[in-house]
Amino acid sequence: MTLLAVDGIARSFGATVAVDGVSFGVAAGERVAMIGPNGAGKTTCFNLINGQIAPDRGRVAIDGRDTTGRSPRALQRLGVGRTFQISQVFASLTVRENVQAALVAGQGRALSPWPPLRRREAAAADRLLDQVGLAGEAERGAAALAYGDAKRLELAMVLGQGPRLLLMDEPTAGMGIDERHALMELVSGVVRGRGVGLLFTEHDMDVVFGHADRIVVLHRGRVIAAGTPAAVRADPAVREVYLGAEAPPCA
Repeated sequence: MTLLAVDGIARSFGATVAVDGVSFGVAAGERVAMIGPNGAGKTTCFNLINGQIAPDRGRVAIDGRDTTGRSPRALQRLGVGRTFQISQVFASLTVRENVQAALVAGQGRALSPWPPLRRREAAAADRLLDQVGLAGEAERGAAALAYGDAKRLELAMVLGQGPRLLLMDEPTAGMGIDERHALMELVSGVVRGRGVGLLFTEHDMDVVFGHADRIVVLHRGRVIAAGTPAAVRADPAVREVYLGAEAPPCA
């Protein structure tokens, strides 16, 4: 079942064409990686899908519903969750309180001091922290977390919103090798277990080829290849503009 359908989206900034007629899809339970050289249009494409900016032309649909140009908040209510290259957590709150805040906000309720945040959705927050491997850090201040743990916390916060489509921008940036694969194994478990569709950008090709079911390759704002990791790795155009001679083997 196609969860996300992107059809011919395009966006220019003045004379610069950032995205030029991009089309692809993501199915429920599928992991799709979007790769390409710097300036290929990956971040702009993400922002078009997630409503940060509107396309000049083209269409974005979720479950067959046209969502083109809808705001990030409106898309969140439709089940779209996003993580960012730099983790977005509340440094002044504890780890548990961060997840509680996300749960409360995801239900459309205001973050008022009454009742205190620490008494709201505590059990649900602890279940999510256990799922991402942070159960032992619940009382710790978020500002004191190691970078990889902050990424896990951000994931728990997004999962608390019950997403059906998960957009992850450079999820393993700044992490060590073992941390990268551990995080992506965790995300893959969520995708399989919940039937979530995953679209992610990533510069680490070991992560891409090890954790994507399909890969979409952008170059100068256009899709130059799309398919399985094996097909993309063997594509001459991809090797010429991005992978070179050192493409990692497929898992």
